[in-house]
Amino acid sequence: MTTRKDCLTRDSQDALAPLRAQFDLPPELIYLDGNSLGARPRAALARAQDVIAREWGQDLIRSWNTAGWFDLPKRLGDRLAPLIGAGAGEVVVTDSTSVNLFKALAAALHMQAADPARGERRVLVTERSNFPTDIYMAQGLSGWLQRGYRVRLVDSPAELEAAIDADSAVVMLTHVNYRTGYQHDMAALSAHAHAQGALIVWDLAHSAGAVPLDLHRDGADLAVGCTYKYLNGGPGAPAFIWVPRRHQAAFRQPLSGWWGHAAPFAMAPDFAPADGIGRALCGTQPIASLAMVECGLDIFAQTDMAAIRAKSLALTDLFIELVEARCGAHPLELVTPRQHARRGSQVSFTHPHGYAVMQALIARGVVGDYREPAIMRFGFTPLYTRYADVWDAVDILRDILDGQAYDIDAARDAVT
Repeated sequence: MTTRKDCLTRDSQDALAPLRAQFDLPPELIYLDGNSLGARPRAALARAQDVIAREWGQDLIRSWNTAGWFDLPKRLGDRLAPLIGAGAGEVVVTDSTSVNLFKALAAALHMQAADPARGERRVLVTERSNFPTDIYMAQGLSGWLQRGYRVRLVDSPAELEAAIDADSAVVMLTHVNYRTGYQHDMAALSAHAHAQGALIVWDLAHSAGAVPLDLHRDGADLAVGCTYKYLNGGPGAPAFIWVPRRHQAAFRQPLSGWWGHAAPFAMAPDFAPADGIGRALCGTQPIASLAMVECGLDIFAQTDMAAIRAKSLALTDLFIELVEARCGAHPLELVTPRQHARRGSQVSFTHPHGYAVMQALIARGVVGDYREPAIMRFGFTPLYTRYADVWDAVDILRDILDGQAYDIDAARDAVT
């Protein structure tokens, strides 16, 4: 079995290890929740101060031009694009994941309806285990349109292909499941959706910055994602939307705000969509939040997704190995796939008292999180997670489980 000394040796040989110093992590804390909120890049504090004190405080409104505020969503999109296999002029960083998903779904339905060859299609397909806001946005849009659209919820990945049929207008899937870490085969499902005449929209919230992506190669139609998880953009940081050039001319979305106008400063009373990716924008952008996103992207520019993925798989393999070897006497069940191609950058175990155990871990300085039903979720961010962190986290987990050092009653009260 791997020892702590082995882990320290791996850390000393890790090419990504120096990047950890570019994050401001509390000492003595083992942070395994970067799949929910990434750690703060050290550069973010100075960047925020500069935006507030100089760009806003001194240059005031001139900063829309002198500091490049107006072009920031597109410039950040171009920097993010290589991480997801997109091209220049295909991504903007803007709004929230939910809002961008609304735009993408509306645009996909519009493209379907505008193509007579596709026939009358009224079904949006997604998974019941999808992140709830994705389902809510699909339900809200389909009900608001009042044209007979409905959402078809699928109960398992094995049932997806059968659920995507000649009635399907749009398929909406999250590439990596937020609870289990299950990773879909994007290329196969995109090809199947197209074979059935459907368009496919991917949510990359748990993929971008964690696993290599190639949206063009894998046949995606549209995609959205967030920047505050693995991309370390900060709490509530703006999300992103990808519209490939092949779809940009047909892309129409109902949130036709002035930033998406072909001539925003003409102040015309009628809307005319901008050319290219600009038509995915809506209203005035949150500049301070956008500026923080660049700090995370600066760190990604110092490595590549192949190196990140290799370490991610090594960290998650190690965690699974150590939990099963050192905590095997306890009722833990792995719900994350062992197969590398089907695993994101997290590991989830169930335990009958998962919430209580997770609270005990957090109290001992190991920060993961909990999701119903009974799932303890651990995220591994290769830019700053160390192999020794994995060993120490499992050591603390074993101590808590062996000593039953968790408060079942208090946890039950907190959940209910």
